[in-house]
Amino acid sequence: MTPTRLASLLRPVDAAWLAAFRVGYGLALAFSMWRFLAYGWVNDFFVRPRFFFKYWGFSWVQPLSEVGMQAVFWGLLVAALCVAAGLAFRVTSALFAIGLIYVQLIDVSTYLNHYYLAALLALLLAASPAGRYWSVDAWLRKRSEPTVSVSWLYVMRLQVGVVYVFAGLAKLQPDWLVHAQPLRIWLGASTELPVVGPLLTLPFVPLLLSWCGFLFDTTVVGFLMWPQARPYAYLVLLGFHAMTRLLFPIGMFPVIMSLSALVFFSPSWPRRLWSKLGPAPAAGCARPVDWTAKAGLLLAAAYALVQLALPLRYLAYGGNVLWHEQGMRFSWRVMVRAKGGGTTFVVFSPARQHTYYVSPREYLTRVQEAEMSNQPDLILQLAHHIHDDFVRRGYGDVQVRAESRVGLNGRSSAPFLDASVDLSRLQDGIGAAPFVLPAPVQPPAHTRPVL
Repeated sequence: MTPTRLASLLRPVDAAWLAAFRVGYGLALAFSMWRFLAYGWVNDFFVRPRFFFKYWGFSWVQPLSEVGMQAVFWGLLVAALCVAAGLAFRVTSALFAIGLIYVQLIDVSTYLNHYYLAALLALLLAASPAGRYWSVDAWLRKRSEPTVSVSWLYVMRLQVGVVYVFAGLAKLQPDWLVHAQPLRIWLGASTELPVVGPLLTLPFVPLLLSWCGFLFDTTVVGFLMWPQARPYAYLVLLGFHAMTRLLFPIGMFPVIMSLSALVFFSPSWPRRLWSKLGPAPAAGCARPVDWTAKAGLLLAAAYALVQLALPLRYLAYGGNVLWHEQGMRFSWRVMVRAKGGGTTFVVFSPARQHTYYVSPREYLTRVQEAEMSNQPDLILQLAHHIHDDFVRRGYGDVQVRAESRVGLNGRSSAPFLDASVDLSRLQDGIGAAPFVLPAPVQPPAHTRPVL
């Protein structure tokens, strides 16, 4: 890359957009942490379970005691407020990012797309100069930096953009666009809502809304990048996320996305919104292209490549990712699959020549069981835990198999795993899961397309 091109990536822009994002993100995540504490989710997800599913390579991450986990979430709430205020920003933003990643690594069954996005945004904020302007730190030091490198704006836009684009591409498949599944299932549970509820009973509405969702996700970034269309696109975005929040229990995701989409506006948008903030700072000179600047741009490029590659890794596995789940996490496949099923573990003890049928409920909470039953890697983890538990209780080196049936997007349940495979002899990893049976090829039942 030429020096001129490098310098263009380091040119200064108004820091108002980044400061406003810091405030909005910090307040939103503080509220999210409060919800965990107020609704008892800290105990439900991190204290009461007796077994925790682990991400590959992170089995060493363990929860603290009840008092410890409560303290973690109170600490996260305070840290988020400090991030919003820009108070001791370098320390509090780093602590918030580390704490948020820690609680997500405790149990895979708690994975949600918006928790993942919140963690990524926390990392980006912690690395950014977001605390140097309109912050308590700047006020205490009596020194602020009213501009930031435009590369921060590009990175933030990329991060938000990949969420929408990949969420849209995930809908480019027959279940969503032809059979309106799983939207048809979920809308059927919202027909009692006032005003909009009766409309959801109309047979063509699920298909219409499916196409609206696909077109919104795949085009909204382009419209947000177009200055003339940007205000109207953002109004549509707010309406879209308000509707999804009304119809579906998706937590803070609409709020986080609505706040994050503001990065597509002009860097000085907060000043224009509130004229009392004063005029935009002078453009100034671009930062010198020294080795530190080059290293920062290289890290930003590497981060961008990872964010573009992770959602595509499912291609290496082939088959239907909604069925085998390999490449499903971290790929922004938002609300494109509804899976339900049941799994029973069959344990055979050669030492006792006896077969035992084990319900997952003996080891898991209801929430964990629901997540485990349709995710092969979690089934494999629990199979190993059951094996170790039986060995510890004196049953010898037992064999553990799984009888599992799953229904995908309104289809009748079908065999999910090869029941002849001893799962206790397999190891989890990034390779293809050989014990997952092929996905059913028939279309969803009772969902003929409405044309």
